Amino acid sequence: MKTSLILAGAVAAALTAPVVGTAAAADNEKCYGIAAAGQNDCQTASSSCAGTAAQAGRGDAWIYVPAGTCTKINGGSLQPKQS
Repeated sequence: MKTSLILAGAVAAALTAPVVGTAAAADNEKCYGIAAAGQNDCQTASSSCAGTAAQAGRGDAWIYVPAGTCTKINGGSLQPKQS
């Protein structure tokens, strides 16, 4: 009985995760050039995956911010820029 509840919970979580991620992305925008070192949400030209940018403020590294706020942040850009 306990195993089936755990399995059911795991299946429910797996099915819900993609929907939640899509909804969250709709309320946010990618903001380039403001990510702190090691806090990027994406791969860059010089780092292989999220969270691995060695330098803060890289123009090709982005993080999600609430929609409409990126250009209000000093250094923020909606498009990648050269680092």
